[in-house]
Amino acid sequence: QVLLVESGGGSVQPGGSLKLSCQASGLTLSSECMAWFRPVPGKEDEAVAAIFNDGKNIYYGNSAKGRFTISRDNSKNTVYLQLTSLQPEDTGNYTCAARVGRCNTDSRFYPYRGQGTQVTVSS
Repeated sequence: QVLLVESGGGSVQPGGSLKLSCQASGLTLSSECMAWFRPVPGKEDEAVAAIFNDGKNIYYGNSAKGRFTISRDNSKNTVYLQLTSLQPEDTGNYTCAARVGRCNTDSRFYPYRGQGTQVTVSS
């Protein structure tokens, strides 16, 4: 059974930082793409960032570029998302997702999804 458990969310002021973690079990993280998504009102979930198992093929959504960093430690079966320069519009439930094969920005292609960790940015 595949299980993804996120942690690291919280409440911060604008300009603050958080580091999210996604612990995977039931996966070897050897041939999977791991991604972070967040909800967008009235639209499909936004792909914040994604990283393939080689750690070199990385995608960032426009909102994440220059502010967020995705990384993974396959020895720990864990993927991280470092959030910096957070703004109120970054508020949301960030979920971790996994799929076998190349990364995709459409959350519907990820059969495995965690429950998420809440990020709240407000003054």
